[in-house]
Amino acid sequence: MADSKAHLLYVEDDESLSFVTRDNLELDGYEVTYCADGQIALDAIRSAQKFDLCILDVMLPEVDGFTLAQEIRKRDEQVPIIFLTAKSLKQDKIHGLTIGADDYITKPFSIEELLLKIEIFLRRSKFSSGPRADAATHIGAYEFDYKNLTLTAEGYSETLTQKEADLLKLLNEHRNQVIKRSFILETIWGKDDYFLGRSLDVFISRLRKYLSLDEHIRIENIHGVGFKFRVD
Repeated sequence: MADSKAHLLYVEDDESLSFVTRDNLELDGYEVTYCADGQIALDAIRSAQKFDLCILDVMLPEVDGFTLAQEIRKRDEQVPIIFLTAKSLKQDKIHGLTIGADDYITKPFSIEELLLKIEIFLRRSKFSSGPRADAATHIGAYEFDYKNLTLTAEGYSETLTQKEADLLKLLNEHRNQVIKRSFILETIWGKDDYFLGRSLDVFISRLRKYLSLDEHIRIENIHGVGFKFRVD
């Protein structure tokens, strides 16, 4: 049984599917705010309600799931987002992951799969994991504050997304070591697959850009294996 304090946002326009899914979520102990279209969900997001996890259908009337995810990320960089999608197009899944979603489930799906993913992401989120490490870390010319999601240098400041911060933290913990792609994906995203791998490449590119002020910092591709985070 889930902790009853876990508050989920569930957005789905399919009446039959939403009835069954919502019923199972509530039976499993979750508090559920259900929205039948994107505009209702957008209003709920903008009303400053606090959600511990969001489940979004991609194809919605009024406002689509991608737009909702972007709006959620403006307000909360940490809340897990799971997309429900009937689409099998690679670009749709990759787009959803790179704008801030944590995972996707392709319809039709089993309730057991959804409940398992919810449990995993809540366990890994700040909702259930407790306080994060307080100490800031020096990476070359930068100071990396994982708790506050900031990367700063003289005359420069960047606020990271939670995924960017998680990735940088993992790379830095394995500084000057080869780290396998599969290990990164399983540690941060929870599984290793093609779509998440493409998303990882996007996040690596972002970190390279953020760290480009210091020429002694490099994220090297190790062909067929993964990456090496070099700080000379």
